[in-house]
Amino acid sequence: MPAAPVAPLPVHRPASMRAAVLQAPGELVVEERPVPEPGPGQVLVRVEAVGICGSDVHYYEHGRIGDFVVRAPMVLGHEPSGTVVALGPGATRHEPGRLVSIEPGVPCGRCMQCRQGRYNLCPDVAFYATPPVDGALCEYVAVDEDFAHPVPASMSPVAAALLEPLSVGVWACRKGAVATGSRVLVTGAGPIGLVAAQTARAFGAAEVVVTDVEPHRLEAARRLGATAAFDARRTRLAETGFEPDVLLECSGVPAVADEAVRTVGRAGHAVLVGMGGDSVPLPLAHVQNFEITVTGTFRYANTWPTAIALAASGEVELDRLATHRYGLEEAEEALTVSARDRTAIKPLVRPQLNRPGGGRE
Repeated sequence: MPAAPVAPLPVHRPASMRAAVLQAPGELVVEERPVPEPGPGQVLVRVEAVGICGSDVHYYEHGRIGDFVVRAPMVLGHEPSGTVVALGPGATRHEPGRLVSIEPGVPCGRCMQCRQGRYNLCPDVAFYATPPVDGALCEYVAVDEDFAHPVPASMSPVAAALLEPLSVGVWACRKGAVATGSRVLVTGAGPIGLVAAQTARAFGAAEVVVTDVEPHRLEAARRLGATAAFDARRTRLAETGFEPDVLLECSGVPAVADEAVRTVGRAGHAVLVGMGGDSVPLPLAHVQNFEITVTGTFRYANTWPTAIALAASGEVELDRLATHRYGLEEAEEALTVSARDRTAIKPLVRPQLNRPGGGRE
């Protein structure tokens, strides 16, 4: 159920804050740092909830993702929501006390990609928790006011934080041209697969079939609106007889992508969302003979208004994805819970948990 409306909080702005800092692979330390000062056009946000993403876990475990290497202590976390507590010079879009969902990448606004509306491809974007940019596993962040998106009073901080992964699902569905009557296959029922499946239904898909190897994730897919869900270890896609118009490949497993692309129907779309190996085998004859459009996705652009509307209307459920919740001092547990508990779907960190004032629900 949506959270009850929350009255604006009184503005409180301490001089220092706690931050969970990745010092080295496998070494996360909670330390005191100064509260950031919002610059021109920025707002200071008290962080209420931060979703843990697979990229956070990868940085924690390995200290790098491809060419992005953690060379200095860095704060993880790029799925935050929070309460505006102060305005920087010239900031006018928000009032203190407003709950916002933070879009974690601020592009340059000047390059060709930005000018053509593809700011997710900006080569100079400053993206949370991507070296060397600090993320949001801390108590306060300063953010450009245009990338702090107000959410309805009925929305919880947890749901507001999970608008970031929902935006990945929205972007994937747009890239796949999901529309009324579409038949959609979603491979991989992790957090992204589950929001992509819900988004496809909200976009009008007539059938949404989800595959995974974990029973609890398949059950979550059914509960959240998938028309069918198959255990990929027991049922091959070719045996289902399902011919999708759109494939949303969210597993990141090359063999799964290869098998799934082979099922896509004529003039269909295959959208590669999950990040796995450096290369994926492509059934070229099938792609050419069926004129399948194959595309990748990189983050998102201009998705927050749609994501907010989907979550606020109840067409996409986000709170139920949050299976594990931790305080900031337990951030390391949040980063490792998926390795210990196979039922984990989306861990969250609540930086204000166990603090005076307690944050907001």
